[in-house]
Amino acid sequence: MEENAWTWLFQLLGRLHPLIVHFPIGLLVVALFLEVLTIKGKRPGLREGINWMVYLGALFAILATLLGWLLRTFDDYSGELVQIHQNLGILTAVLSLIAAFLLRHTLAGKSNSLVAYRSFLLLSVIALSITGHLGASLTHGEDFLSSALPGNRDSYDDSKAEALLDQLNQLDSLSETDLDDLNLEVRAIFAHNCYQCHSENKQKGELVLENKRGVFKGGESGAVIIVGKPEESEIYRRITLPPNADGVMPKKGKVLKDNEIALIRLWIEKGAHWSDRALKVFPEAPLALTKPDLPKSTGEEHPIDKWVDAYFEKNAVDWPQVVDDKTFIRRSYLDIIGLLPQPESIDRFVTNLDPNKRSNLIDSLLNDTHNYTQHWLSFWNDLLRNDYSGTGFITGGRKQITDWLYKSLLENKPYDTMIKELVNPTPESEGFIKGIQWRGVVNASQRTEMQAAQNIGQSLMGVNVKCASCHNSFVSNLTLDQAYGFASIFADSVLELNRCDKPIGKMAKVNFLYPELGSVEADSLEGRLSKLSELMVKPENGRLYRTITNRIWERLMGRGIIEPLDEMDNTPWDGALLDWLAANFIDSGYDLKQLIRTIMTSKTYQLPGVNYKKLEQIKSPEYVFNGPVIRRMSAEQFTDAVSQIIAPVYYAAAYDPVEEEVSSNRIWHRERKSERDVLPDPGKRYFRHTFTLADNEIIKAKTLISVDHSYTFYLNGQKVSSGTDWRKVDKPEVTRFLDPGKNVIAIEGSNEGNIANPAGILFQMRIHQKDSLETMVESGSGQNWKSTDTAPHGDWRDKTFDDEHWEEVRNYGSKHWDMLLSFKFGDSIPSFARASLVRQHPFMKALGRPSRENVATSRDNQATLLQALELTNGAYFNKVLEEGAGTWLAEYDTNTENMVTSLYLKSLGRKPTKEEKDIMVAALGNSPDKEAVQDLFWATLLLPEFQFIY
Repeated sequence: MEENAWTWLFQLLGRLHPLIVHFPIGLLVVALFLEVLTIKGKRPGLREGINWMVYLGALFAILATLLGWLLRTFDDYSGELVQIHQNLGILTAVLSLIAAFLLRHTLAGKSNSLVAYRSFLLLSVIALSITGHLGASLTHGEDFLSSALPGNRDSYDDSKAEALLDQLNQLDSLSETDLDDLNLEVRAIFAHNCYQCHSENKQKGELVLENKRGVFKGGESGAVIIVGKPEESEIYRRITLPPNADGVMPKKGKVLKDNEIALIRLWIEKGAHWSDRALKVFPEAPLALTKPDLPKSTGEEHPIDKWVDAYFEKNAVDWPQVVDDKTFIRRSYLDIIGLLPQPESIDRFVTNLDPNKRSNLIDSLLNDTHNYTQHWLSFWNDLLRNDYSGTGFITGGRKQITDWLYKSLLENKPYDTMIKELVNPTPESEGFIKGIQWRGVVNASQRTEMQAAQNIGQSLMGVNVKCASCHNSFVSNLTLDQAYGFASIFADSVLELNRCDKPIGKMAKVNFLYPELGSVEADSLEGRLSKLSELMVKPENGRLYRTITNRIWERLMGRGIIEPLDEMDNTPWDGALLDWLAANFIDSGYDLKQLIRTIMTSKTYQLPGVNYKKLEQIKSPEYVFNGPVIRRMSAEQFTDAVSQIIAPVYYAAAYDPVEEEVSSNRIWHRERKSERDVLPDPGKRYFRHTFTLADNEIIKAKTLISVDHSYTFYLNGQKVSSGTDWRKVDKPEVTRFLDPGKNVIAIEGSNEGNIANPAGILFQMRIHQKDSLETMVESGSGQNWKSTDTAPHGDWRDKTFDDEHWEEVRNYGSKHWDMLLSFKFGDSIPSFARASLVRQHPFMKALGRPSRENVATSRDNQATLLQALELTNGAYFNKVLEEGAGTWLAEYDTNTENMVTSLYLKSLGRKPTKEEKDIMVAALGNSPDKEAVQDLFWATLLLPEFQFIY
């Protein structure tokens, strides 16, 4: 018998792999599920069935791996993806075999624990899942899962092929440009129908159709194209076979259309010309930006309204009436400064007869610089991946840009200048392109250089570089070469290309994604960044300005002109409107506030909110604009509104925009164990500080004090104040307690809890004496402050007490406590910390604030179960409501009618109806307690009228 006589048998056995591979999938996955049910000795009756599933699962995993090897060896499968799939299949078999062995070992009484076996069973299922996904990618294409997602659907339009065929058939001869167009359309047909089996990653039959070398090299059976002779070309023969014939291409039922087959035939007939132009498989927006002329046949005055009027006419939409004054002022306040208008502000606005009052309101809100900045800071923090805590900060692998960003927004820095400073950064703004230096080994697509390319592409240009940083993109025309060329701008050495985290031996060439804007080549990293920053802000780079314009429009209107926001090659619902806004933004001097003003002063912005029942209606390519989308308050807007109405949700912030020259370091008794400093144990500690004043008359003296957890403060032996909440800064007036000469501060501090935890005193006293003499006493570094952990004998608060044997305190720094915005002398101190200035907190996380480890260009506007649970049963939120209930009861006592009316005015901007008031007053009763008032708050804050921006 000939040596290869058994090949057919091996091929047959190999083709049983897809059948056999489903046995370990089912057996091992179900075994793991049942194993979970038996944890802690539960359901012992399942044990025997689980044992058999594990043994059989391991057996079939080994068999499936063997058959997979036969399929690859004796059939026409090759390529990198096939190799990875095979390796993971072997790993799955090995892990499942170990799990079966450990189970057998345990059942034989050689081990008392199932932990090792269960761990390997879990690892087996994880490896099995990844292997199965790669198998699906081999069978159905690498974008099998991602292509089903909204926005990732195949956007290939075969009508272009039909139109091109008609055009070329009318010509006697084809020019170089015609041949280029013909070749690019044929390559587009290959891309959408053939790459899933014939790419560099999956070379079925050793045929690659995604590049010139592969097409003309052919496959294992030889050349597939005979130039000028389509009938003799194997590829043409295959694509013209009947759908069910053996060898038909493509398989999976995706037979080519007649016009596509005709184009391929024409291409081969005309010499199979290969164009040097880049293949554009996916639609791509033009880079250049020109300002279109405003529509003339319209009765509207505002430029945006002119465009929308023409759009409405084209789509048979009638102009609705604009919203009333109360709706407008609430919407404007929330959109510009993120706060609710006060009842008196609403009354003044509603009764104002000035016809320009709406534009004047917008101007006044935009001029409220700090509130404007603190609201829009959240938008930019999401977009620029900036935060105050989280991954990377502890290890020094991440740097925030908050101070630079806040000041840029505060002074309304031109957008082109902001981009230059982000791309070619100063030390204050470099955190954006530095990204996150992850600990340990990371894949090639998460190098900091690639992060810079990904972040700039997504945040500033609306293009997905992430997909192309691993392989040629499945959702855009970007290639692996382009992604690495872009990343190389930020590298201090030459980068080697990695496909799916494997080096391919090719070095990247420095290049910008859009080389038509100019070259970024330079001899140094600094030189490349400088060139890139200049190229990016060119007015010719329409993509940069369309992207930010579209983001601002979406922020104010609830839906972008282009969706998704990061896919700026998608079709806009009105491209002319977007181009006009972007060009006008450039003409305004890149003024972000002017862009906001332009949108908000239009009648279009002032239309009633449109309610869509399903998210798909908003994101649909068939979307028709009818007005702003009704939006849910953001996490920060909701939090700040609660702080305005009920009680401060946060007192301390991670960033203080108006920080005074005051140390935020806290001191406490020094505690050491095993010869090292440790966190303080619970219990009382005693502190003293002696200072001397001049003999001048004491005119005024005031103190700021915050102690975690509680304290009693004495001055010269007399009790001054006490407190139990470190978030609330006490500010006692202490003039009468002070003496010229020697003075003693004594503080009894208490640390709560059952185990060691942070505790600290933050103290400052400002003393004014005659002849403009000012003295500042503060805890600061802890110098000359003494403490003891033993209850002292005698009057330790008195000047005459001898504290010689007390210890010097320890400076515990400020890392355990955020900055108290009210720890300042003065009158205009904020009553609460704006949510945008607070580090990530479980309450805001539940309401939808992202972690910002990745760029977040939009947030989910849909309510979640986690949000509902947090708002109804969350301990933190209930504590805020409880505190607010105490404050409101102190103000209104039993006057429940006034309490209900005030709550409605502050939260909804209107008085309650008679029915609403009667229900609320009855629920409160004649003598309301804290719990009843909390219920009143809760019922009001959960109303859609409060939570939504209409």
